[in-house]
Amino acid sequence: MSPELPKLVINIDDLGMCHGANAAYLALFQAGRCDSGSVMVPCPWFLEITAAGVADPALKLGVHLTITAEKRFYRWRPLTAPGPGSGLVDPQGYFWGSVPEVRRRADPQAVEKELRAQIDGFLAAGLTPTHLDAHQGAVLAPEFAPITIALGREYGVPILFPRTIDGYGPIHNLGPLDPAIYADRAADLARSGALLVDRVLETPWHQDGTAEDRYRALFAEIGPGVNFMALHANAPGEIEAIEPASARIRTDEYAVLGASAWIDDLEVERGTLKDFSMALSAS
Repeated sequence: MSPELPKLVINIDDLGMCHGANAAYLALFQAGRCDSGSVMVPCPWFLEITAAGVADPALKLGVHLTITAEKRFYRWRPLTAPGPGSGLVDPQGYFWGSVPEVRRRADPQAVEKELRAQIDGFLAAGLTPTHLDAHQGAVLAPEFAPITIALGREYGVPILFPRTIDGYGPIHNLGPLDPAIYADRAADLARSGALLVDRVLETPWHQDGTAEDRYRALFAEIGPGVNFMALHANAPGEIEAIEPASARIRTDEYAVLGASAWIDDLEVERGTLKDFSMALSAS
């Protein structure tokens, strides 16, 4: 990796969640405004994004490991169909609606079985993952992070793991944490030669100021080392019914990313986690 410029991955999360997420990613990738996308294997529009990925091997897709279903009426279930005793599902058989709920209840063995099924389902669709990352950060919670790290090693896929937990944007989803646990795991990963991400910059989940100003401020947070932007762009359409309170944030993000030519002029090195991991291994 070049030591001079910050490394940047502009990633679109939640692919497969709905058609609008897929459409936004495909348009932004073709325009060069993003570098990779993270696919939710258990979700209803998984087949659409995988068909696109098989048709165009140049698409850069990772696995958005998913053990929560946070929408009110638009939900998804585990691939492994676990029973209530697994703690992985709510009384209706869906994933729990928040990370603290799944942290309190889920048996780690059930989580491991489900995550393995999601990775295997992605591979069986004919795709090669650029990375593994965590929907709502759930599989990086202390109870499940060792499973995620082990699966990344087993499958030979880079995982999105922060150098420090304070630099992890989705931390707000997780509930109480001991930063020392993450420091120890990051040190272990570094010793093994794994890529660590210096900061994970997430979608601004507010509508203060103009959308353009919000994203200029977000991109201004890029710093030395490896930066991963966990964004949630979505084309207008069904998202307004799925997520009424925050749909506008997602559609504004799509519009800003598509229209902002200044993104192309950033003084950064763009790529995927796989690109940067391979460069680190070769250096």
